[in-house]
Amino acid sequence: MFTPIGDDNSDRKIKPLVNYLFILLNILVFVFLQGMGGNLDFTYAFASIPAEIITGSDIVTQGEIFIDEYTGRQFEMPGLQATPIPVYLTLVTSMFMHGGWGHLLGNMLYLWVFGDNLENIMGHTKYFLFYLLVGVLAALAHVMTIFIMPGSELIPMIGASGAISGVLGGNILLFPKRKITVLFFIFPIRVTALFALGFWIFFQFVNGMGALGGQGYGIAYGAHIGGFIAGFLMVKFFVSKRFEV
Repeated sequence: MFTPIGDDNSDRKIKPLVNYLFILLNILVFVFLQGMGGNLDFTYAFASIPAEIITGSDIVTQGEIFIDEYTGRQFEMPGLQATPIPVYLTLVTSMFMHGGWGHLLGNMLYLWVFGDNLENIMGHTKYFLFYLLVGVLAALAHVMTIFIMPGSELIPMIGASGAISGVLGGNILLFPKRKITVLFFIFPIRVTALFALGFWIFFQFVNGMGALGGQGYGIAYGAHIGGFIAGFLMVKFFVSKRFEV
């Protein structure tokens, strides 16, 4: 319902080079390594699998044949692939992969609007570390919900949503009154960050109530909520003293 498309950047002191880098990396990985969603072998090798994180062991499964109940067409869904890196590093690699163009563009829009605000007051290095840290904590929050409520241990988790949720959590704490331009259906309106991001996290909690322990409708709400809380709690530890909030 509310889609952010811009915010007030009149206080920007530095160019958000790291934020640009993260956006570029996400796009390049999706286009060239994931084959725009077609290279499932790569995706299933470098995605974060909750069961692998819990056990510390790589898991390889066989592909399965599925039949579309409407068309009767058969298609093969590849199994989990061998991971050529320590499985715990997939907590990072999974942050730069996406399930489709909509997933990618939605995440990058939020990162474009809100990431520069934090980089501006943290500086490049601290923002880089903050982003990766809250992304990993978000992924671990999802794994924890799987551990508590089993059911989706082998479903790959991909996407920057957890890290971006941490960015949103930092924004709502530090910039609650910043003016955000959002699309209300098709109409652009101006609201405060507190309203826009408050509505977003409320939506995550409501929809996540029935999805904790799994990925309801393909969305890891546990990662969204965990990332938001991590960003909210940790953002002030990363603010550089030379920048004024």
